[in-house]
Amino acid sequence: MGSAIKSTKETHSSVNQSTAKDRADRVDPYGFERSDDFDYESYEELMSEYLVILTRRSIKWSRMLKDKGKVQKNVKLKRYVRKGIPNEHRALIWMAASGAQEQLEKNPGYYQSMLVAHHDSKLVETIRTDLNRTFPDNVLFRKTSDQCLQKDLYNVLLAYGHHNPSVGYCQGMNFVAGYLLIITKDEEKSFWLMDALIGRILPDYYSPAMMGLKTDQEVLGELVKLKIPQVWQVMVEQNVMWTLVVSRWFICLYIDILPVETVLRIWDCLFYEGSKILFRVALTLIHHNQAVIEQARSLPDVCQAFKQITQGPFVEDCHAFMQKIFTEPGSLSMATLTKLRATCRGRVAAEES
Repeated sequence: MGSAIKSTKETHSSVNQSTAKDRADRVDPYGFERSDDFDYESYEELMSEYLVILTRRSIKWSRMLKDKGKVQKNVKLKRYVRKGIPNEHRALIWMAASGAQEQLEKNPGYYQSMLVAHHDSKLVETIRTDLNRTFPDNVLFRKTSDQCLQKDLYNVLLAYGHHNPSVGYCQGMNFVAGYLLIITKDEEKSFWLMDALIGRILPDYYSPAMMGLKTDQEVLGELVKLKIPQVWQVMVEQNVMWTLVVSRWFICLYIDILPVETVLRIWDCLFYEGSKILFRVALTLIHHNQAVIEQARSLPDVCQAFKQITQGPFVEDCHAFMQKIFTEPGSLSMATLTKLRATCRGRVAAEES
């Protein structure tokens, strides 16, 4: 009898599974193909709730922007951003909040001038090599696509390399530029958002020495030591350097680490509030999964645990996850970060000299 019930349940479940799969697209709204093991049923359940939230937020945003005309930073806007920017307003708000719009308006024709500048052949070659490796699972970046974004991606990266020769091009920037193009659908806006991210929000992340990135990885270590000491203890005991488990989190700004919708919600706050959002996300992932990391008994165990904690329902429910990042890690002031950065930067520099 038990096996008959089980078999009926399984049949029922597979019927549900197929209908959920039939109802959802094979490609997500941003052009990414869903993996073979994608859980359509859970996704449908999650989206039925999230769409209600999105519709409500969208109405509020449209009302606010209609009243405002010009986007100005204030407490209300910050609260709205934390609750998620509707996709149709993302480019506008990212541009305004990051200062990219101001730079674009101050420098008319500048982007085009970077494209026609004398091309550094080494830069061109490096960028071209990475083009086919950028989002192979995204239909918008395929040469067969009607509106293939590869040429736009090449242009943005080339222009940025000429604009900021001290950085040029480094791996990771292709994914960042790719996401910007998916959202803005505009080369010039993507260029100025790159300028805001690399020049102001995340200084020295992508420079050849990557001093900003190395510093921030150490800063995260110090924050974990303060806020989640048991995890810090595991890292020390297993002799794991932070760079081994979190460098991709920071350099790719959680692209290909967390689900697309969650990444975009993180970026909403990143453009508005700056780099401390990256720490809030990292601390939430670590704190919430403390027990998983504490079970690690070797270096491979730790690496596996850090991979595991970026998957599953906790990160897929982007709305609940974003509420968590502002509560779970506790207070995190810019003053604390500035102080820790100064200490860690000195330590990294001393180790490298």
